[in-house]
Amino acid sequence: MDAIVMAAGEGRRLRPVTNRWPKPILPIDGRAVITTVLRELQAAESRRVTVVTGHLAEQVEGLLGDGSAFDVELRYARQPRPDGSADAVSTALAAGAEPPLLVSTADTVFRRGDVARFAAAFASAGVPGAVAIRRDPPPGPSRAGVEVADGLARRILAARETAFAHASLWGLGPELVPYLEGLGGPPFELAEAYQRAIDDGLPVSAFEVGPTRDLTDQLDLVQENFPYLSRSR
Repeated sequence: MDAIVMAAGEGRRLRPVTNRWPKPILPIDGRAVITTVLRELQAAESRRVTVVTGHLAEQVEGLLGDGSAFDVELRYARQPRPDGSADAVSTALAAGAEPPLLVSTADTVFRRGDVARFAAAFASAGVPGAVAIRRDPPPGPSRAGVEVADGLARRILAARETAFAHASLWGLGPELVPYLEGLGGPPFELAEAYQRAIDDGLPVSAFEVGPTRDLTDQLDLVQENFPYLSRSR
């Protein structure tokens, strides 16, 4: 299954660090987050990956090259403006990405093997779409909740008290592509597109993954790398 990695964001909450370096190349455990994402996608047998770039795109593209270091075939699609996740996916589709697809952010580190397990579950379920859900970190001001019933996502823009947060990983089948159009915005977001599909009766599976890690603010840069630096002494 091919994949899209969304790496165009400005990382505004990490400024001024992201004025100089794009968020996807900042480290967790001393390794650029986007390189960890690509290794997990390769383990999930995603051999063709479209990386959507924008802010400081040359740094992301220069780091990843042609993908041979990760044993994947990389192509790049430039998102002219940071107009949201649905716009990023549409940009990748216009550049030749073909569903069914895995769609991941470039700033989330998943527990090893969880991306592969999600991909296998999505493929075997035979549904138009899927979302990854997690308990840790929980829903919050910047993390949408997901209401789940009978293994299906019912609401993705749920109240914070729901048990699950969206885990920044999507399964996108061809049936969902039309829902990327006509969204409110900008920004144009995948959550709205998937919710409209759900409201129209399309089944979207919810698969639970383990805890994830990401960089939200500058303190996270220290917290997520301090254990690695301590081991390296």
